[in-house]
Amino acid sequence: MNGYQRVKAALGGEWPDSTPVMLHNFMMAAREAGFTMAQFRNDPQVMADSFIQSVETYQYDGVMLDVDTVTLAEAAGVPIDFPGDQPARCHGAKLKHLSEVDHLEPIDIGACRRVQVWLEAARLLVRHFGNEVFVRGNCDQCPFSLASMMRSPEQWMMDLTEPGSLERVYCLLDYCLDITVQFIRLMAQTGVHMVSNGDSPAGPEMISPHMYRHYALPSEQKVVQFAHSLNLPYILHICGKTDRILEDMVSTGSDGLELDYKTNMVLAEETLRGKTTFIGNLDPNAVLALGTPQLVETETRKLLECFRHNPRFILNAGCAIPAITPAENLRRMIRAARQFARV
Repeated sequence: MNGYQRVKAALGGEWPDSTPVMLHNFMMAAREAGFTMAQFRNDPQVMADSFIQSVETYQYDGVMLDVDTVTLAEAAGVPIDFPGDQPARCHGAKLKHLSEVDHLEPIDIGACRRVQVWLEAARLLVRHFGNEVFVRGNCDQCPFSLASMMRSPEQWMMDLTEPGSLERVYCLLDYCLDITVQFIRLMAQTGVHMVSNGDSPAGPEMISPHMYRHYALPSEQKVVQFAHSLNLPYILHICGKTDRILEDMVSTGSDGLELDYKTNMVLAEETLRGKTTFIGNLDPNAVLALGTPQLVETETRKLLECFRHNPRFILNAGCAIPAITPAENLRRMIRAARQFARV
């Protein structure tokens, strides 16, 4: 099997010939290719070349095309800061008052230059890898996350508890839903094999499971349905300890859930078994970036053992892999996946 076939098998509940590996490693890929994040986010060829070199170096199966977590926020008018060698980040809010939702104008995110850079990089990767390496086009933020950026996370959390704000909260979520599906539609046109989004502020470390079900889950379900209408599989990522909402996340209909290292892998295996694919969930910092090669192998084998009898498993870190991660640690992780027999 090649990388594309391994990932596709795991997503379909079929046994691959070895554990597929799909990395969330855009920062490390750029650093090892000799590019700053400024160069990476502004040049689609640089972006594509970074991932191509990384796949050639480590021989993993699936590329996750990612740039940062604020590209859609920028397209929506949120002030953004651009550090030279760090991912871009929000620097303020678009909406100072929730009442401003009433005056929001529709936007065409395809007019945003950085969106176009992201899409062109996807085209270049698809053209280069074909059906040899699986290409996952990440589409930035789910509606709940994007809404938190437009209002600022602090104000958004207040909005959710403010009496009388419910109608505008849902209006903002609908506005953000349109932006999210615009990006998915554009990404689908590049020929990627899968799309995905993050919705990290929707996790239990930020809001209660009850609030998740009311404010985040309905939009996530609509996003998945839209991706499926384009005949593309879909992955949902939420940071933090997601144990209390695992069943809800499964109910989104996502083909895979990319879960953070804080999530109990045994509980996740039991909850997701036969329903959707688990993607993760090594600690990207304490294990991959700062751990020894032996620690990386030990933790990888624990995860592989947990999913020994479950074909719906793709090995990855639980979140973005830091740029400073030692090459030997990544090699040890991938080698362990190749050598471990999970049938």
